[in-house]
Amino acid sequence: MTAETIISICLGIGLSASVGFRVFLPLFALSLAAYFDVWVLNESWQWVASTPALVTLGVATLVEVCAYFIPYIDNLLDSIAIPLAALAGTAVMLSTVANLSPVITWALAIIAGGGTASVVAGSSSTTRLASTATTGGIANPLVSLIETGTAMFMSVISIFIPFLAIVLVAFIFFIIYKIYKKFKKPVAKNL
Repeated sequence: MTAETIISICLGIGLSASVGFRVFLPLFALSLAAYFDVWVLNESWQWVASTPALVTLGVATLVEVCAYFIPYIDNLLDSIAIPLAALAGTAVMLSTVANLSPVITWALAIIAGGGTASVVAGSSSTTRLASTATTGGIANPLVSLIETGTAMFMSVISIFIPFLAIVLVAFIFFIIYKIYKKFKKPVAKNL
């Protein structure tokens, strides 16, 4: 495995985690990076660097980010975000992974890309649902701000420092695990 391949996998996983917070923002960031020749995409994904793709993804990002600041609409968006995040995470991985056979590329895309995006989106959705239940939706814009900021930060780090992105993804998974473990109810041993 070449250094370029490893870097492309780190980029894909980092952007996939970012997709778990906001579906379109990382795709827009990837489109910008490809448009300005910061990152070269696979041949079949060159269209992402086109002006129409850049404009479309930019508008979709703006609409998505703004919609998440509206309480209860954000919960509605979360209901469709998990499957969309899985698809977008898979697509991001497919577009970035370099120099691997199609079988390995697709396996990485589905497991690492789609899986990472789904886990992050699921935990993000749960956080917003808890925020809605405990604050009546008042704290949801703050949750949205943190998620959007994290998606932006992860997208930029993934594009410019992919090795750091993979470390940040591991840290995000660690936090998700710790929160899950904290709220997991103990199972009765004598049943």
